Amino acid sequence: MATVSTVSRVRRQLPTSPWLFAAPGLLITSAFILYPFVSTLINSFTDRRTLVPGGFVGLANFRELLHDDMFWIGLRNSTLYVLGVVPALIVLPLLLALLVRKNIPGITFFRSAFYTPVVASIVVVGLIWVWLLDDRGLVNAVLETVGVGRIGFLSDQWLLLLSAMAVTVWKGLGYYMIIYLAALGNVPRELHEAAAVDGAGAIRRFLSVTVPAVRSTMVLVGALSSVAAFKVFSEVYLLAGPSGGPAGEDTTLVMLVQRTGTGLTGRVGYASAISVVVFVVTVALMLLVLRADRREES
Repeated sequence: MATVSTVSRVRRQLPTSPWLFAAPGLLITSAFILYPFVSTLINSFTDRRTLVPGGFVGLANFRELLHDDMFWIGLRNSTLYVLGVVPALIVLPLLLALLVRKNIPGITFFRSAFYTPVVASIVVVGLIWVWLLDDRGLVNAVLETVGVGRIGFLSDQWLLLLSAMAVTVWKGLGYYMIIYLAALGNVPRELHEAAAVDGAGAIRRFLSVTVPAVRSTMVLVGALSSVAAFKVFSEVYLLAGPSGGPAGEDTTLVMLVQRTGTGLTGRVGYASAISVVVFVVTVALMLLVLRADRREES
């Protein structure tokens, strides 16, 4: 009888037990992801400010975006950032992974060295690169010594944006290298051996064996890096400053959200509308990458 009673009690508790285990994660997700998302979506249709609740204004914020020059500058820079960073973060970490996957003496040191920028604070990384690329920094001192002359890496609109892209690529190489290392470990050696027997060289084996074998990983890296690049903030902010470079020409969309929605007079409703646009574009980027992958498979 005791056994039957115990089984009945366990069966009565089973429907709620999974929810009890999931409750902490659901609460954290609701508090820090779901609630801010819903709140931002609602605020995008209001004229709320930092200290003023505001009222419903419909699509007024989104219509204002169409006539805001800074919004278009931010959209241009964020788009250029994706176009400049994503291809590099798809190809370079793969080549790096191929170099460090060989078991040779001292390779562990190089793996750790390549991964170090990933764990380094972005603030520290930004300050290091500012020190390197400043008009009186180390790079310009070397260039002046060899007779090239100083280059305005942080004072020219396009060079500043390219410098920020270089920081993003440098910091992300190690992270995506680890992802590729895991994928390369699942590529059968027999495929490379068969290709070598057929007379394929290293480049041919890379294009015909390695790339097709890790194509799904390349899609994953492309999706992750696209979203991260479009939402870039820290690198440009640290190199260009709060103003977004000369005349604000290097401002990205996320920088515009921060500049517009903070402070005692921050336009929270307008900043929320920009955030919604950023969300829609990032989702569209992921869907485009996944659709391109499916089309390639078919």
